[in-house]
Amino acid sequence: MGKKGEMSKKKNTGIDSNNPDSRAKKQKVRKTHKTFKQAYRDSKERVWDKKRARVKLHHSFKRSYREDYERPLAAPGLVSHTFTTFKIIFHNWKLFGLLLFFTVFANVILVGVLSESSYKTLQESIDISAEYNGVGELGRFAKSAMLLVSSISTGGLSTSLTDVQAVILVFIVASLWLITTYYLRHLLAGNKPRFRDGLYNALSPLISVFAVFLVMFVHLIPLFITIIVYSVALQTEFLSQPFYAFLFFVFAALLLTLSLYLLPVSLVALSAVTVPGIYPMAAIHAATDVMQGRRIKYIIRVLYLLFVLAVLWIVIMIPIVWLDLILKENFEIIQNVPFVPIALQTMICFSIIYGTSYLYLFYRRMLDDRH
Repeated sequence: MGKKGEMSKKKNTGIDSNNPDSRAKKQKVRKTHKTFKQAYRDSKERVWDKKRARVKLHHSFKRSYREDYERPLAAPGLVSHTFTTFKIIFHNWKLFGLLLFFTVFANVILVGVLSESSYKTLQESIDISAEYNGVGELGRFAKSAMLLVSSISTGGLSTSLTDVQAVILVFIVASLWLITTYYLRHLLAGNKPRFRDGLYNALSPLISVFAVFLVMFVHLIPLFITIIVYSVALQTEFLSQPFYAFLFFVFAALLLTLSLYLLPVSLVALSAVTVPGIYPMAAIHAATDVMQGRRIKYIIRVLYLLFVLAVLWIVIMIPIVWLDLILKENFEIIQNVPFVPIALQTMICFSIIYGTSYLYLFYRRMLDDRH
């Protein structure tokens, strides 16, 4: 009975003391049990392995040489990149046209537009201001330009947005960014996405996008501090003395440089976080690696994008405002039709689509570069 019990015990444990393989297996099982100190060291090493794999061209308190952080980028020129973006959008005009129409319609229904009465109030304010300053009657072109600037300052929206409407507006902008990026990713892969595919499949990283928006807000804190300090300095006449004005200039320049250094990372992360399955901080780290040594090039691209959009607004919107003035002076039946506010909404949505496409294409160009 004793021998049978020992044999059954050996069968149950699966370890034979006379077999060397069984003894090695037993020792291996025992080695898997680690102390807390060993487990902490192993996890710390894994974290540092990930950090060492990242691109780090600068180190604190160590001089960085130019040849160490130069990263060549084979990217098209500014004009070529601009027209490439236009070509992709207009080549797939049905897809992006439906997206534009749907976004403008949702914005008008859920958020609202600048009412025609408010638009007429802007016109009257401009006329009164011109008469008060002794300018006289403004020409239609000058009045159109001033109306455009005044309407842009309101965003083409109703003057009193509720908290719910503000939240809906942020949701629409984030959705437009995600859907546009979804379409571009599939178009560059050679697929033919449909309009409903973007609505149903592109919004999954929405929470991650909002998390990156929070990181972008943190990156903009130096800019906000500069604005607040500037407003306080104007009220207290702190800038009236040259020495204090110079100190504020140095202070503002440092904070603005810090924001300019951090902001490109969050902008690139907005494109990186749209990849399915990626977490916000992983997108931030990936964007930091991509942007190492390329911040100046990216900032130049963003500034050129703003220039292109400004020219586009001038070329399209000033003739629309000018034509609206002529038609409403001659035809009373269309006095209350909000042509200009709806055109403003359309241009805002198109600007978001174009800006998203422009930045995403440059992000893909940086990813394809192996340097």
